[in-house]
Amino acid sequence: MSFKAVGTALTRTLWTRGQRTPPAARSPKVNRLSTTCRVAGRQQGCDKTKSCSADSENPSCAEVPSPSSEPPHRSTTADKKRPKEPVGAPGVTGVRRRSFTSAAPVSQSTYLWARYNDTKRLVHDLIPPGACNLLNSSTIYANNEVDLAGVDIYGFDYDYTLALYSNALNTMIYKTARDFLIKHFKYPEGIQIYDYIPNFAVRGLHYDIQKGLLMKIDAFHYIQAGTVYRGLSPVPDDEVRQLYGGTFHIPLQQDSGFYGKGPKVKQFMDIFSIPEMNLLAAANDFFITNDIDYDPVHLFKDVSEAIGMVHLKGYMYKWVVEELDKYILRGEETDAVLHRLVSHGKKLFLITNSPFSFVDKGMTHMVGKNWRDFFDVVIVQADKPHFFTDCIKPFRRLDSNGDLRWEKIKSLDKGEIYKQGNLFDFLRLTGWTGSKVLYFGDHLYSDLADLMLRHGWRTAAIVPELEHETKVVSTDRYALSLTWLQALTGLMERMQTHRDSESQLIFEEWQQEREELRVMTKNVFNPQFGSIFRTCHNPTYFSRRLSRFSDIYMASLSCLLNYDQSYTFYPRRTPLQHEAPLWMDQLCTGCMKTPFLEEMSHIR
Repeated sequence: MSFKAVGTALTRTLWTRGQRTPPAARSPKVNRLSTTCRVAGRQQGCDKTKSCSADSENPSCAEVPSPSSEPPHRSTTADKKRPKEPVGAPGVTGVRRRSFTSAAPVSQSTYLWARYNDTKRLVHDLIPPGACNLLNSSTIYANNEVDLAGVDIYGFDYDYTLALYSNALNTMIYKTARDFLIKHFKYPEGIQIYDYIPNFAVRGLHYDIQKGLLMKIDAFHYIQAGTVYRGLSPVPDDEVRQLYGGTFHIPLQQDSGFYGKGPKVKQFMDIFSIPEMNLLAAANDFFITNDIDYDPVHLFKDVSEAIGMVHLKGYMYKWVVEELDKYILRGEETDAVLHRLVSHGKKLFLITNSPFSFVDKGMTHMVGKNWRDFFDVVIVQADKPHFFTDCIKPFRRLDSNGDLRWEKIKSLDKGEIYKQGNLFDFLRLTGWTGSKVLYFGDHLYSDLADLMLRHGWRTAAIVPELEHETKVVSTDRYALSLTWLQALTGLMERMQTHRDSESQLIFEEWQQEREELRVMTKNVFNPQFGSIFRTCHNPTYFSRRLSRFSDIYMASLSCLLNYDQSYTFYPRRTPLQHEAPLWMDQLCTGCMKTPFLEEMSHIR
């Protein structure tokens, strides 16, 4: 059951429990009491053995306590302590069950806790165990409608697209770059004690070059609280606010440029950048803990160059070629995808920044010696993203030994290998334009952005992190916690018109519980930075660009094997804030975001 299906069920239940009248139509004279008792049916009279719902259609009914009813509740200090968790409600704190009569005045505390309890009970009742087990990491997700029947040409990047790499490669990149810092840049040998931390950083983070801070930023350029690190230590939120002039906002002129490289802040969008973030954190941490004065700008440039040397000097290529089985994952699935596409008459091409010898070894390992027979055009060392924007650099052909030929390129022929070039010549020589082309890549800027924005190609993003994140989202604990977090947020929004001192104390407790839930739903993905897709309620900077630059996205290329060649991917209509009916944070108020008239009367 999806969150949207759960939301629909919860909404329907709330409405059928007496909340059928829109806020504007309700009489301000209605005395709203506890909604813990359910009203069955639509009878005009009252069942005197039951308390009427506070929001029922028949407000004239007088509440009569049942024999088992508790006496009117008075707010005490003990109320601030949450009761024990009821049996069968994992992850949900206790539900306060109280009833009271209309004979005694209802305290604000009683009223607010009654609404809290009703909301929590409904959330738990309508989120059964296994509600999200249908989530599948092999699914392809659509940001835009894509009909595969209209796609005739499939293009691919190589690294982290056709070839997926194991985490062991990140470890080797980190260690080698760390040694470069010490040997070639004369950094202190003490940095060598810092080993690679696989789960420290996530893709899409931003790094403040001048301040030496690693952080996660949302789609609105705001830093997510609790996700700023100086070295390996978190920076307190108050200090972050002071560092940025009393705000968590990063101005546009300082933030990342179109390709993630701003003047003061850089975004790490590449999967290969995870070792770089680790090394930056380790080097910063070494200088800070040893009280050594250093320039963060110099450190950033030196680490970037050290990481670059691993690629430029061919170390990474050498490791992979020597131990293909260790570093390349799921090669048989890549083979199956290519066979399937070619068997259905699709044209294929490859555009990669990697050198031919490296690509040849990897593709031979995954597909076989005749791997070039699958592709109509193969381009290596393309120098993306400049390949998509440069109109000058010509194609050059490589001979069978990998040496450059001098002839002018007048056509791109099957079976040949080409180097460099530019997209404009590619389009002119092939005639492959528009939405009949679908290109797959892992880097949103270097692989996909220009193709979608400038040339109208269809684009598909490979996001390996989806496999882990969908498994987390599929757990019962996460589903229940997230739903309750959304419901509690809606409840707080609705009840905030109660501003007396007694209500404010309750709101403080609710706010604390809300913060605990937000931290928990963040930490289950990554203790330092959380999900690569979310900053609490907002999408991340990474997530917003994923939806902007990719028509579809998936965990790996193998996800294509789950769909036939005439399949159409339909994006789901995501409700806007003014299209609230299925938003989870509206559920606790029965899809009524606007407070009741009498609750707003004092500010109207």
